Amino acid sequence: MTTTDDRSLEEFGYRQELHRSLGRYASFAAGFSFISVLTTVFQFFAFGYSFGGPVFFWAWPAVLIGQLLVAACFAELAGRYPISGAIYQWSSRLSNATFGWFTGWIMVIGQIVVVAAAALALQMVLPALWSGFQLVGDDPSPVSADGAANAAVLGVVLLVLTTLVNILDNRVMSVINRVGVTAEIIGAALIIVLLLTHSKRSPGITFHTGTAAQSGLFGALLVGSFTAAYVMIGFDSAGEMSEETLSPRRTAPRTILTALGAAGLLGGLVVLGGLLAAPSLTDGHLAVDGLSYVLTSRLGDGVGRVLLADVVVAIAVATLAIQTAASRMLFSMARDGRLPFAPRLARVNPRTGMPSAPAVVVGVLAAALLLLNFASPEAFLAIGTTCIVMLYLAYAMVTGPLLFRRLRGEFTTDGTDESGARLFSLGRWGVPVNALALLYGLFMTVDLAWPRAAVYDPAGGHWYFQWFTVLFLAVTLAAGVAYRARLARTAPVAVEAPEAVPA
Repeated sequence: MTTTDDRSLEEFGYRQELHRSLGRYASFAAGFSFISVLTTVFQFFAFGYSFGGPVFFWAWPAVLIGQLLVAACFAELAGRYPISGAIYQWSSRLSNATFGWFTGWIMVIGQIVVVAAAALALQMVLPALWSGFQLVGDDPSPVSADGAANAAVLGVVLLVLTTLVNILDNRVMSVINRVGVTAEIIGAALIIVLLLTHSKRSPGITFHTGTAAQSGLFGALLVGSFTAAYVMIGFDSAGEMSEETLSPRRTAPRTILTALGAAGLLGGLVVLGGLLAAPSLTDGHLAVDGLSYVLTSRLGDGVGRVLLADVVVAIAVATLAIQTAASRMLFSMARDGRLPFAPRLARVNPRTGMPSAPAVVVGVLAAALLLLNFASPEAFLAIGTTCIVMLYLAYAMVTGPLLFRRLRGEFTTDGTDESGARLFSLGRWGVPVNALALLYGLFMTVDLAWPRAAVYDPAGGHWYFQWFTVLFLAVTLAAGVAYRARLARTAPVAVEAPEAVPA
C-alpha cells in the first residue's frame, strides 16, 4: 500500500525501499544517540580541561548557541527535503551537482571517521569499570601506547557488533536505539544529580583558567571548545533517517532541534557537575582520567561503576547510530549513481529494509582507521578532531548555499507538513540566523583544523599528527577530484545531481 509519506518521496524521483517504521521518539533517538552526551563528554572532558582549566566550561554554551543556529537552518530543510543522505541532498538541491557531490563526499568520510572516534571512547570507560578490559599492556590512559592500542582492540570488537545490528532489521536497530537513549538520558540525569549533590566548590570556579591553561583565557576557550564541538554534532541524523520516519516533514524538524537542545543541556550540566565535584583540580587526575575518575572517586566504586556501565551502553548505541547515519549517506549517494560500486551500495534488502553493503563498508573503513592507534597515541586526538572538522565543513557547505538562495529570494517559507500545518520556518529571522550559522561554522572549522603543535604533537617529532586534519582533508578532496574526473570521462550522465525541487 502506498502511503502519503511514500508519495512524498516519489516527488523527488525515488521509490520507497527502506522500511518506514520510525516514530517521533525513534527519530529523536537517532539524533540524540549520534550526539551521545555521555560518550563524547567522557571521551573529551580530560582534553578540554587539560588545555583550558575550569574556564573551558564556558565554551559549552557558546558552541551550543552556534550549533542551534545551524540546527534551525537544518530543521527548515528537513521539512522540505525529507530524503536519506540529508546533507548531500540538501546541498545538491540548493547549489549544483559538483558542489553537492563534494558536500556528500566530505560528510560521509567525516562520518566514517566519527564512527572510529566513537568506538575509541570505550577505552575511557571499560578499564575503569574493570581492569580485565585492559587487554593490551598495563596503562589504561588513551594517550599512552598501551591505552591507545587497547582502545583500538576494544573499538574493533564494538564495530563488529554494530555492523551486525546494522544489517539485521531497522526495527531491531530502532529498539536498541530507543532503549539505549532512554538509558543514557536516565544515566545522565543521575550523574548530574549525584555530582551536584557531592560538590566541593561553587560554580565560580568556572571563571578561572587554573594552571592547566597554557595560552591565556582566549586560547583556553578556543582549544577547550573542542570538547563541546565534538559533542554537539550529528543532530542532522533525524534528517538522515527521513525515509524511514513516519510523517518526516512534521517529525524531523522537531527532533533535530529537540535532540540538540536536550543533549546541550544535559552535557553542559555533566561538565559543570564534574568540575564542582572533582576531588582536586590540581592533582593532575582530571586532565588525564577525566570524568571516570570523578565518578569512581566521589561516588564510590559501587555507584560509580554502575554509572560507568551506563556510559558503556551509551557508547555502543552512539557507535551504532553514527554508523547507521553514514550508511544512509552512502546509500543515498550510490542510489544516484555517484559512488564507486554504486549498484551494490544502493541495494536494499527487501526483507530487512536495510542497505547492508554500506553498513559493512563503513564498519571496515572505521576499523582500518583504528589501526592508527597502534602507530601512536596521538592518533586518538587526531581522529577525534579530524571528524569534527569534516562535519563542520560539510555543514557550512549547506548553510552557505542556503544563505545564497535566501538573499536571492529563492527560498520560500511556504508549504505544509503531513498534518496540514505550515512547515517549520524561520520566517523573517531566516537571513540573520543563516548568516550567523555560516560564520560560526567557518570560524569553528578553522579553529579546529589549526595545526597547533601543543595540541596535536605535544611530544614532538610527529609533524604528520600536527597537520593530520589538514592533510586528511586535502587527501579527501584530492581523492574526490580524481574520482569525479574519472567518472566524467567514463559516465558523464552519472555526475548529474538529482533534479532540484524548488525550495
